[in-house]
Amino acid sequence: MHTIPADARVVIDTEIAACAPWSAIIRKGQRLRIIDSHGQQAVDTLFYNAADPQERYSGQDTLRAQGAAYVSTGTRIVSNEGRTMLRMVADSCGLHDTSAGACSCESNTVRFGRHTRYLHACRENFLIEAAKHGLSKRDIVPNLNFFMNVPIDPEGNFTVVDGVSKPGDHVELLAEMDVLCLISNCPQINNPCNGFFPTPVQVVVFEAKGD
Repeated sequence: MHTIPADARVVIDTEIAACAPWSAIIRKGQRLRIIDSHGQQAVDTLFYNAADPQERYSGQDTLRAQGAAYVSTGTRIVSNEGRTMLRMVADSCGLHDTSAGACSCESNTVRFGRHTRYLHACRENFLIEAAKHGLSKRDIVPNLNFFMNVPIDPEGNFTVVDGVSKPGDHVELLAEMDVLCLISNCPQINNPCNGFFPTPVQVVVFEAKGD
């Protein structure tokens, strides 16, 4: 269940349409809940220090800090300066990718053929939202993919396979600093990360008593 606590103050409650981008500043102490409304929908996500966007999510530092290749409840989302940006406090799915990055028109062309060159992609979504906050393509770094299933074999090889998230599955992160969050509700239709059918997701930002 993804019911918001009755005593919480909801700051943002919005649906991100299939294939669409979104962004907002999450204040320290607020919680970000991302809900996979229909299941099997990858949610590409980036985090930046809202006061200094040169400090941003670092996959390498996050994984090194926890000694694991995936994120889940208890994970500290760590910046390129080694500071905790958010803590993952709830996870009803259990599989979230940190390695495969975001799809782009260029990578689609290489992986799936020239006929996919002009299909919309996550990198373009990130650029749209980044520009609203004074950021550019130089600021787009390797991202988190919530609800995206990317197994890694013992040799370090990985591939995107069918997602396991169910309708209503969610992740929840508690902000340890003011963070700018960029989301691309992934439009990919050439691999199974979205079940070949992108769907809307819900984002709720709220303040809970005791945080």
